[in-house]
Amino acid sequence: MTATSSDQITFIGTAGARIMVTRQLLPSGGAWLNLGGTEILIDPGPGCLVHTVRRKLSPAKLSAIILSHKHLDHSGDINVMIEAMTDGGFKKRGEVFAPGDALGSEPAVFSYLRDFPERIEVLEEGGSYSVGDVSFTTPVRHIHGAETYGFVFRTPRQQFSWITDTKYFEGLAQYYKSNVVIINVVRLQSGAPIDHLSLPDARQIIAEIKPQAAILTHFGMTMWRAGIDDLAARLSQETGTMVIGSKAGMTFDLNALCIVPKKSSL
Repeated sequence: MTATSSDQITFIGTAGARIMVTRQLLPSGGAWLNLGGTEILIDPGPGCLVHTVRRKLSPAKLSAIILSHKHLDHSGDINVMIEAMTDGGFKKRGEVFAPGDALGSEPAVFSYLRDFPERIEVLEEGGSYSVGDVSFTTPVRHIHGAETYGFVFRTPRQQFSWITDTKYFEGLAQYYKSNVVIINVVRLQSGAPIDHLSLPDARQIIAEIKPQAAILTHFGMTMWRAGIDDLAARLSQETGTMVIGSKAGMTFDLNALCIVPKKSSL
């Protein structure tokens, strides 16, 4: 397999929920996809620009920025990342995908930036979109405090899904059947009056989908305190699926189904 035919996710940050983000108990900033050489940024929350530069990822190489919803832990750096993608607006390039309410009366994307990318496309329930030879769908609107969508990505080599913030609802798993599934898991226990997934919800989703690998991310305080590696190991035993707790800076190869070793600085 050549270097440009791999499909990889680099987790810029793994913090979810307001306290984790505002205290930076874990870094935040979203995730960077490199899918056969097509580079896509998902949910550039606070710290995204700083962490991408530190990890030697070049915003000028981005083909697209995708926003699942406008809450600050997902969108805090979207405007500066649009500027970075387009060299401050001097190079009209790249695409931006966002729900309609992220562009409305309280926009996450500033009006003055909207001519900088080549295109801005509004995400809708049941929508299909493409960036180069990468396609993705937004199969169902989530139950959350803003208009929110998860994603099912397809490349010539791979299909994987990302279940972003939502309250658990019956049938959720059926929309995201893939070989690899990434799940935003904020809460350790279910029952809290917030529209986020808990660890028991993730267990149910993994048991229904039966993917080859599941990656947990976007952690709240209770998940972090309980020990994310231990929780992932327990889920692996309970479900028979390889479950990984993401870490900031971790790169996962979707085709090899493994974490990419970090290069030595020596």
